[in-house]
Amino acid sequence: MLSIDPKNNTERENYKLLTGNIIPRPIAFVTSVAEDGTINGAPFSYFNIVSSNPPMISLAIQRKNGERKDTTRNILGKREFVIHIVDEENVEKINITAAPLPSNESEIELAELTPIPSEGISVPGIKEAKVRFECKLEQILELGEGDSVGTDLIIGKIVRYHIDESIYEEGRINHDSLKAVSRLAGSNYAKIGEIFAIERPE
Repeated sequence: MLSIDPKNNTERENYKLLTGNIIPRPIAFVTSVAEDGTINGAPFSYFNIVSSNPPMISLAIQRKNGERKDTTRNILGKREFVIHIVDEENVEKINITAAPLPSNESEIELAELTPIPSEGISVPGIKEAKVRFECKLEQILELGEGDSVGTDLIIGKIVRYHIDESIYEEGRINHDSLKAVSRLAGSNYAKIGEIFAIERPE
């Protein structure tokens, strides 16, 4: 078995090892609003649940050359954002939003997605998602030290769920109807594959 010290790797080498091994990863499509009112949209696969009491999620956003991305700056400014679950029906359009646009240009417009007002926050979501979480910023952590800070870890508290009726069954989500997709490495995505159950020990 190979034994590798990450300190001897480049950032890209570590990235490839992490994204190739930690699979599949859920994808958050995040909408945020810039100071000038531009609606920003971007997908992130460093995303997961933090807590159900209260309901909170985590979103890790890598910096580029030490600079915060538009999404991070917008979340810090408004302290609000919307997370959408990426599925088979919207993944093509959401992939378009990964284009590196200037901060005053909207990825939502580029991908021809449809903004929809939120109820508990000022940041809109998109109509094309079956699931939207309206979030308020709980905490942000800078990971790294000094000039080597490379990631902003964002913790968001969910203040409103929006769930399409087609996937909601007696308080549970039907994964067959949601058709969520996940990220693998490189340009690869995955659908939900074969499902199996294992009962937990009593």
